[in-house]
Amino acid sequence: MQRGVNVLALVKDSERYVFLYDDKSPNDLLQILGQYAADPELSFTWYDAAVLSQKVRRLRREAEREKLELENPETLY
Repeated sequence: MQRGVNVLALVKDSERYVFLYDDKSPNDLLQILGQYAADPELSFTWYDAAVLSQKVRRLRREAEREKLELENPETLY
């Protein structure tokens, strides 16, 4: 089984938020995005968290779809 690293990044003016996570930890990342948004000392907003969360969920759905297609190639036709 191959375990890759996913990269999610956000650039805001001169700040950069870069998140690395594997395929088993998107739920952990979603929690971290919420924690960052709730931190008043960061410029990371709830809007940022929502946009990145949406991307994480979309990427997870695409990875699950690809996995199913590899396991069951007959579903392609």
